[in-house]
Amino acid sequence: MAGLFITFEGGEGAGKSTQIRHLAAHLAENGMDVLVTREPGGSPGAEAVRHVILSGAAEAYGPAMEAVLFAAARSDHVEQLIRPAIAADKTVLCDRFIDSSRVYQGVTGGLAPSLIRAIERVAIDGMVPDLTIILDLPAEKGLARAMHRRGEAAADRFEKETLATHEARREAFLAIAAAEPERCRVVDADRPKEEVSEEIIAIVEKLIENRAETSSKTGRTLAKPA
Repeated sequence: MAGLFITFEGGEGAGKSTQIRHLAAHLAENGMDVLVTREPGGSPGAEAVRHVILSGAAEAYGPAMEAVLFAAARSDHVEQLIRPAIAADKTVLCDRFIDSSRVYQGVTGGLAPSLIRAIERVAIDGMVPDLTIILDLPAEKGLARAMHRRGEAAADRFEKETLATHEARREAFLAIAAAEPERCRVVDADRPKEEVSEEIIAIVEKLIENRAETSSKTGRTLAKPA
């Protein structure tokens, strides 16, 4: 059997957490061993860094410092949680991963792609997602959702930025999807959550089916829904 690594990306309020829960429940009902995690965070070391990043404590030091902190958290997350889970044949669903760093610190943070890629390469050490679901939603609608979700709480380090910045991030996620169509699938998140969930489940089931067909040709056994 072989594990499966699926990441969810998109702007603020796109519905990643909701859709991860729906997919996790569906896969678990079909006999798959599912692990849900998030970034920044997921492992004890990474969760410690999460507060520093989202509180804005590192903002004054610039996007390069934030990129390094994200990378440190990601490395711990990969080695302590994700890689062992994949080795144990689990299906890992992660809320944000490498593409968020490419977009937030790279495109809108102004860091050179070469620097982002170098940091990424060290942080993940080959742990590239099998599939990335990019939830696409106009930035204005996403920010409204995020505001409703947090209620009276203050906006975090990234939610508080301008609408133009959030829209630039949306375009950057779409550009990544266009550049890596074999890994990325764009899903229209400006629909009822049930419709979005149905599309995501269909995409994932197709991936599992394709992997099962490949394994039958090579003699390997892959996890698949019951």
